[in-house]
Amino acid sequence: MEIEYSCSKRPTAIEVINLYNQAGLARPTNDEARIAKMLENSNLIVTAWHDERLIGICRCITDWAWCCYLSDLAVDPDFKKTGIGKELVRVTKDKIGEECMLLLLSVPTAFEYYPKIGFEKENRAFMLPRNK
Repeated sequence: MEIEYSCSKRPTAIEVINLYNQAGLARPTNDEARIAKMLENSNLIVTAWHDERLIGICRCITDWAWCCYLSDLAVDPDFKKTGIGKELVRVTKDKIGEECMLLLLSVPTAFEYYPKIGFEKENRAFMLPRNK
């Protein structure tokens, strides 16, 4: 199975909405304009493609010097347990470099996954929740 990973190939909002829905990622997929804005304002997006079909995404915001926030990691369920998520994270980490940490807020269903691919659990996070 040939998988293409890219940091330059940008998916459309519709492609991302379809992937998020298939992967069960809780995002505002009923609001195409908001998803488009999320993509537009992300400064690092790593994608995985199979036969021109978007099958994985790692969407990030970074300063390229200190930290990178991994906003979304999603893989099409048909391709889960094939290493695509791990490879998306590896490509992301390679792209941001050794000086930059990679951090995220996990959904409860992924708590067991992230330590398996090298993340350390962190208990210092705080947030002000969104209202919408």
